[in-house]
Amino acid sequence: MAMNYRKAKMGDVAAIQNLINSYAEKGLMLPRSLNALYESLLELTVAESEGKILGVGGLHIVWENLAEIRALAIAPEVLRQGVGRRLVEIFLEQAKEIGINQVFALTYKPEFFQRCGFRIVSNDSLPHKVWKECINCTKFPNCDEVAVTIDL
Repeated sequence: MAMNYRKAKMGDVAAIQNLINSYAEKGLMLPRSLNALYESLLELTVAESEGKILGVGGLHIVWENLAEIRALAIAPEVLRQGVGRRLVEIFLEQAKEIGINQVFALTYKPEFFQRCGFRIVSNDSLPHKVWKECINCTKFPNCDEVAVTIDL
């Protein structure tokens, strides 16, 4: 199956939301509203094959030297086929290109990120700026996601 990696488009938003929220319904990631997806569309990259969105994620700049990988979701039929790893590689390349030297993620799958070179860190070790959007989360202030980071 040939996979095409590209920036997300407006016509992708419904499929992106369905993919992300299918995992959110199982408690495996946080849900995303249509509004949040439209607002972050320029950050999102999709993995597509034969017109179907099979993976998504985004790189969000937090501060001068810090970015976050967000909303990483891979369709079940292509899990463990390198789609997630390739998306992470794309985000790390993007971060390097613009001069970001540290990338983190908040995840329920720290093992995946560790295989991509990230290390687990204390949530408290991340700058307070990271948590500004958490105030709207249903799990705030009892976040149960694991923080992982990589230095570039």
